[in-house]
Amino acid sequence: MKTIVLAISLSLMATSAFASCKGDAASKKLAGAALKSFMTKCEKDATAACELDSTNKKLAGAAKTSHMKKCVGDAVGQ
Repeated sequence: MKTIVLAISLSLMATSAFASCKGDAASKKLAGAALKSFMTKCEKDATAACELDSTNKKLAGAAKTSHMKKCVGDAVGQ
């Protein structure tokens, strides 16, 4: 039960934390190297959160690949 609650909590945190990476970059008026650095860190953090979510959902193979692509894309704002 604790695992399920933890997985749901992490999913919600990841969604809310990364839902506005591009929006945050735009609101901070980042450009050039600062924008690249910010987006790289954002993508790295999103990948880690999505990887944990995939593990919690016990995904493998094509299902994991598809989930990771969508999850990271949504988090970064692509």
